Amino acid sequence: MTSLEGRVVLITGAGGGIGSATARTVVAQGGHALIHDLTGSALDALAKELGDSATVLVADLTDLAAVKKLWDEAWAVKGQVDVVVNNAGAYPPAPLDAPLEEWLKVWDFSLDLHLKAPAVLCREAVAAYAGLERGGIIINLASRAAFRGEDPEYWHYAAAKAGVVAMTRTIARQYGRHGVTAFAVAPGYVDTDLNEHFRDTVGVEVAAEQTGLGEVAQPQDVANIIAFLATGLAKHATGTTIDVNGASYVR
Repeated sequence: MTSLEGRVVLITGAGGGIGSATARTVVAQGGHALIHDLTGSALDALAKELGDSATVLVADLTDLAAVKKLWDEAWAVKGQVDVVVNNAGAYPPAPLDAPLEEWLKVWDFSLDLHLKAPAVLCREAVAAYAGLERGGIIINLASRAAFRGEDPEYWHYAAAKAGVVAMTRTIARQYGRHGVTAFAVAPGYVDTDLNEHFRDTVGVEVAAEQTGLGEVAQPQDVANIIAFLATGLAKHATGTTIDVNGASYVR
């Protein structure tokens, strides 16, 4: 079994399905989870479950000044952040027939949350890790949509996640000699509340039929991969994107 003993892992959007599963896995493997979400109430149950092995952090990731503050607060908890997991996400529709101002408002929100906020945390992490002998690890949640594209109302999501992939590759190529390794994880359909609209209107069965396994991924399936990357055992895979979509889309 891999170990995260002594590692401090910042997880954004830890109140959601993938984030909470990741936090539990980090703690189970001996790490300390810095669990972030938009509100403290979103983390109450998880914080109680994880006890002293987790620290709650609150920030609105669409406020980019607050993202920088989040990094500073995270670092101050233990005097280190060994791994950053940029996981927070949302999935608002932007219908093509919506007024332009409303359409662009969703784009701005999505790019801030899914690309700019991770970019700020990556920026701070790269600067911090470059001065450390042990370096550090960045894990960015991308999406199958970055490669396959997405449904008509979600151009913004696909575009933002494609940006995450490009950013991750750039960090890996440019800062590896400074001790920074960076990975992207690209889930397809995962059985979480993020996909509740599809689940409630189309059905999980439809998503399952699109996979080679005949089933959809659960949050723990993604968390297992994130936790492995966080161990540092995949150093020479830096810059790669790991698909977690049950072969619903094979690159």
